[in-house]
Amino acid sequence: MSADAMSAPLPPPPVWRLAQRMSRIKTSAVREILKVAERPDILSFAGGLPAPELFPVQAIAQAHAQVMADEGPAALQYSTTEGFGPLREWIAGHLGRKGRVCEANQVLITNGSQQGIDLVAKVLLDPGDLVIVENPSYLAALQTFGGYEAKFATVESDDQGMRMDDLERVLATCKPKLLYIVANFQNPKGTTLALERRKKLVELAQQHRFLILEDDPYGELRFRGEHLPSLAAFDDQGVVVSLGTFSKTLAPGLRIGWVAGPRDFVRSLTIAKQSTDLHTATLAQRAVSRLLKDFDYYAHLDALTPVYGQRANAMLDALKAYMPEGTSWTHPEGGMFLWARLPPGLSGDTLLPRAIDQKVAFVPGSPFFASDPRSEFIRLNYSNRPPELITEGMKRLGGVISGAL
Repeated sequence: MSADAMSAPLPPPPVWRLAQRMSRIKTSAVREILKVAERPDILSFAGGLPAPELFPVQAIAQAHAQVMADEGPAALQYSTTEGFGPLREWIAGHLGRKGRVCEANQVLITNGSQQGIDLVAKVLLDPGDLVIVENPSYLAALQTFGGYEAKFATVESDDQGMRMDDLERVLATCKPKLLYIVANFQNPKGTTLALERRKKLVELAQQHRFLILEDDPYGELRFRGEHLPSLAAFDDQGVVVSLGTFSKTLAPGLRIGWVAGPRDFVRSLTIAKQSTDLHTATLAQRAVSRLLKDFDYYAHLDALTPVYGQRANAMLDALKAYMPEGTSWTHPEGGMFLWARLPPGLSGDTLLPRAIDQKVAFVPGSPFFASDPRSEFIRLNYSNRPPELITEGMKRLGGVISGAL
């Protein structure tokens, strides 16, 4: 190095200083893994991706074309924050099929259900407020609540979802403002909250006066068993706010989701959304609304879910065939994920690089824990690969796990 270079002044520090809350928002482990795992040479079971070959591409294209032909200027103009009226009407009726009786003015259109999580946190949580979550829970929800400086109380779960006895233990010692739950085919575990537990959860929320945020992105993807009613079906006191999305059933690129709840609460969310993005894309809303008029959405679901069931079965069969003794896993009845426990002594975090070397990928389980992270779990996605590749991927993964013992 030259003398001139050694004597050169150091560059000034950046003029921007991040807010302290940014220290609480961690990088998404899933998104970071996807940068590597989605390489074309790797069989990835890491992302939460629906099957692109099942997107109704032609119907979506036709709906956009019809909207542009018939109502192009309005579709390209600014719109109301609440969302396109006919789409909100359809969603209100759709929710009624799940037991949530509501009107269109109780529905807010969002940019995917993820924005719904953010808006609820924005209007509800002050720094230090307590949020109850399952342990493990949806990673992006944990990121969002952490960004609003909430504290977490965690509740254990089993194959029937969140344990009500453990929730009662938590409620005996603390006063939460919010409980977040994915009752149908939970991310990451793939488990479903049992019917009696749903009733008990709403009863506890009414008794202890906290809000339930019921996130339901996967509920329509049931391929075994009977559909269960929404938590809102048991709520007569306005303690349940519902989130939904078309991302898993139509296409995630549409970015159309919704929040439904008590009218005054939805009004607060609307005000918060005004300062966030003004409104969700007008063209996409009108195109989805047109699609739902001319396209049999429920027949589409009837065609979609058996494919996911076939893929889930392929993964379950392959796990049974190729995993070493000491490995166990959940048995989802719908959705996109299952949750596997590694043999004693193994860690998903340390196993991942070995798996990548063998051209297979998963998500380690530790980032999904709000407290007391446990590294012996991994999350596997089955919706985005055909059965033959699922079988090959689990064979590779079984070899990696066996080799690490």
